[in-house]
Amino acid sequence: MQKHYRPDVIEKKWISRWTSSKIFEAEPDKGSKYFITVPYPYLNGILHAGHTRTFTIGDVIARYRRMQGYNVLFPMGFHVTGTPIVGLAELIRNRDPQTIEVYSKHHGISDDRLQTLNTPEKIVDYFSVEAEKSMRSIGYSIDWRRKFTTTDDTYKKFIEWQFNHLHEKGYIVKGSHPVKWCPGDDNPVEDHDILHGEGATIVDYTLIKFRYEDMIIPCATLRPETTFGVTNLWVNPEAEYVKVKVKKEGSHELWIVSREAYEKLTFTDRNVELVEKVPAMSLIGIKVENPLTGDEVITLPASFVKAGNGSGIVMSVPAHAPFDYLALRDLYDADLSEYEITENPGDIKLISLIDVPDFGEYPAVDAVEKFNIRDQKDPRAEDATKLVYRREFHSGVLKENTGKYANIKVSKIKNILTQDLIEQNIGEIFYEFSEPVVCRCGTPCVVKMVRGQWFLNYSDPQWKEMVYKCIEQMDIIPEELRVEFNNKVDWLKDKACARKKGLGTRLPFDKDWLIESLADSTIYMSYYIISKFLTENIKPENLTKKLFDYVLLDVGTLEEVLEDCGLDKNTIEGMKNDFEYWYPVDMRTSGKDLVPNHLLFFLFHHVAIFDEDKWPKTIAVNGFVSLEGEKMSKSKGPLLTMNEAVRTYGADVTRMYILSSAEQTQDADWKNSGVEAAKKQIERFYTFSQEIIDSYSEEAFLSGYEISEIEHIDKWLLSKVQRRINQTNVSLDQIKTRNALQNSFFLMFNDIRWYQRRGGVKLLPYILDVWVRLMAPFTPHLSEEVWSYMGHDESDFISLAQYPQYNSALVDINAELAEEMISNTLEDIEEIIKVIKLSPSKIYLYTSQNWKISIFKKAIFMSSEGKLEVGTLIKEAMSDPEMKKYGKKIPKFVQKLVPEIKSMKPERIETLLQADFNEEEILKGSVLFFEKETGCSVKVYSGDDPEYDPEGKSAHASILRPAIYIE
Repeated sequence: MQKHYRPDVIEKKWISRWTSSKIFEAEPDKGSKYFITVPYPYLNGILHAGHTRTFTIGDVIARYRRMQGYNVLFPMGFHVTGTPIVGLAELIRNRDPQTIEVYSKHHGISDDRLQTLNTPEKIVDYFSVEAEKSMRSIGYSIDWRRKFTTTDDTYKKFIEWQFNHLHEKGYIVKGSHPVKWCPGDDNPVEDHDILHGEGATIVDYTLIKFRYEDMIIPCATLRPETTFGVTNLWVNPEAEYVKVKVKKEGSHELWIVSREAYEKLTFTDRNVELVEKVPAMSLIGIKVENPLTGDEVITLPASFVKAGNGSGIVMSVPAHAPFDYLALRDLYDADLSEYEITENPGDIKLISLIDVPDFGEYPAVDAVEKFNIRDQKDPRAEDATKLVYRREFHSGVLKENTGKYANIKVSKIKNILTQDLIEQNIGEIFYEFSEPVVCRCGTPCVVKMVRGQWFLNYSDPQWKEMVYKCIEQMDIIPEELRVEFNNKVDWLKDKACARKKGLGTRLPFDKDWLIESLADSTIYMSYYIISKFLTENIKPENLTKKLFDYVLLDVGTLEEVLEDCGLDKNTIEGMKNDFEYWYPVDMRTSGKDLVPNHLLFFLFHHVAIFDEDKWPKTIAVNGFVSLEGEKMSKSKGPLLTMNEAVRTYGADVTRMYILSSAEQTQDADWKNSGVEAAKKQIERFYTFSQEIIDSYSEEAFLSGYEISEIEHIDKWLLSKVQRRINQTNVSLDQIKTRNALQNSFFLMFNDIRWYQRRGGVKLLPYILDVWVRLMAPFTPHLSEEVWSYMGHDESDFISLAQYPQYNSALVDINAELAEEMISNTLEDIEEIIKVIKLSPSKIYLYTSQNWKISIFKKAIFMSSEGKLEVGTLIKEAMSDPEMKKYGKKIPKFVQKLVPEIKSMKPERIETLLQADFNEEEILKGSVLFFEKETGCSVKVYSGDDPEYDPEGKSAHASILRPAIYIE
């Protein structure tokens, strides 16, 4: 081995050997298969730390399963369809300053090279090459024969086949639906196309049509039932308002709305015509009619009203909305003469319409008083609002003044009332985003009601039932996300699946439309299986419906397919046999941002296309990655690319750090100080391995490790190693990479250091063999390097070696407890010496007294039976005649002991139940160790009969914690 750790040299060496040996090119065999996939990356930039975390989790699991003896397939493709790449090409072509800066500074592309990426095709070509380079450089065990991009002609044939099936089954429908829409691109957008507001949903508001003369003043609300309690409307004096003619279904009305609302209305299914501007001042102080009650209410000024929200005019329900109450209260006794308002808003009577437990007649007023809120600018007003709305929704009931709706629960009223309002033409549906949405092209998006649009009918209840069934029978990691998956299915509505602009596949039954980028990335895992067969001799026209039906669905006969597609028998049978062997997907690991979209669609499309035996088996979800506390962005920065991390720190350090910094759905924060610490740990591992390899012959590593005549400390290490092996395997099965690394690396390091400190040497070759195999999934290049220098042949890759397996026969509880006592005792001695600040000449150790040990054992047994209580234990102890002489001491000891034992974990109780060791014997056997560590004489005495105890220290001895006296 080289004297110093050189990750660049080691990693290039083993990447080259893996590639030339083709050990990750998976073929069907008689063994158990494991098919794992991660989301293929979208190629509008260099792979970053977010990709690094998700993909490395996938690679670690692939390597772990491979070392467990599974035949593992881990493929990769590239996602390029949709509008982002088209938009990026336009930005580069137009020399957009921000784009040029971000892609040169954060993506590391020279300006000269960047200028050449001025078409979508060139971007795809460039980033596909770069992405593969990145993934190879970090050591992913991918079968690269199966790579493809989503604009390949053969992939398009696969997508056409999929969408024809969905269309035939009625899962794709044509109609008018609200969609996220980019006016700049004149296209519907999905999360992959969005710069800001990726998680925004389309919310259906109810427009309440208040009347003023011959005009309508609409107000948008999520709580139409509160219309019964409206006391006034709010108008922003600074906003721009307009009068518009709104035509729908043969009738027309004159509406007054904000300029922004008018713009949004033009994208709805209404025909909207601008009539004239309306001064905001002319709208304040007027009286309008509440269409639900017939009451006349006044309009009042309010600067908090946002012209871009809803219609730009807001209805006020101060009895049930804390913000409305505060705004109204702030106007009490105000001089409103500039608006020609002579009434005092303080005279407005609040209208209570919902009966809510734990609240009085006016819940908003109660909440404001409860939170002691000063005014509408007080941040606690938001908390008050959430409290009122939550309680009213879950437990509120409408009062008698709501007429026929009285006694109906608030949670049940919205749809009923909205439908009645629509039928009476005093209400309409108005769609709005839950938060602002901006397209990647920089244009603010709107909700558009698209006519003649193609939709995936995700709201189909029968389709949803199949998805529920799939979720129920599959593994979700972490398990608590199962509820979220079901909730997302509950709320999922129809999704636009086609657009007019971008890269992608034409709808086979309507060539005017391109299939949307999330819709074409749902069952591509099955395409990995057949992509290996798609050589240059196979043309898109060979990939017929009958071929896909036969290979993927087992429909039709070989003879029919041979006649239909023009491929030879061996190719067709190879595709079919491979698919039957590899499918379904055993593990899909992905980021949590894809739960409400891609992962849901992944399930919907699988249950729609395939039989139940081909449905996915497991989904694992991980969190995001930030950079020094800041959210990363491919299009704006900051950004840590996979290339930069590997180039700066090495692949294995990058892998280990990213996986040890967070668990499952927790978000990881990449900190340079943290990764530097990880690098030092890896270097220590390398040095340790080098020292062991240099100290032993190859035979010591290859002899099979027949362990005989082992000492106490060897038994301890064998036992601890089994604990580490077991916990690492359990953690990897649960996709808990942080815990797996904690056990396989950091805690293992601590164990080995203690073993060496205690004079252990015999098991070091054995330990290195176990340790390097435990670490192989995480740090594969370094592990291969160490493995080869341990005497293994070049073709004997650690990547294919047996992963360490737990051997319960090697677990020695007594040895573990003995070393725990020795370690704790040494820590206590060192702490006392540190406090007294004197060099000791003699140290005396006193073991627990037998009566304490007896009570301790009783307490442990009672705890295992669930019967441990102070009084019960005292009674049990005192029932022994031998114990009566300690009668005064027992209650005090028990009162301290019981809380300690109750705080123990069940596995600790189980360990102590099985323990059988002699404290005095263990301490006496360790005297030389204590003397070496402390540099002075050490004596051990029994707490029952100490030969020398000038200060009565022996009385303070506790179980596994000897008393200490230092002279």
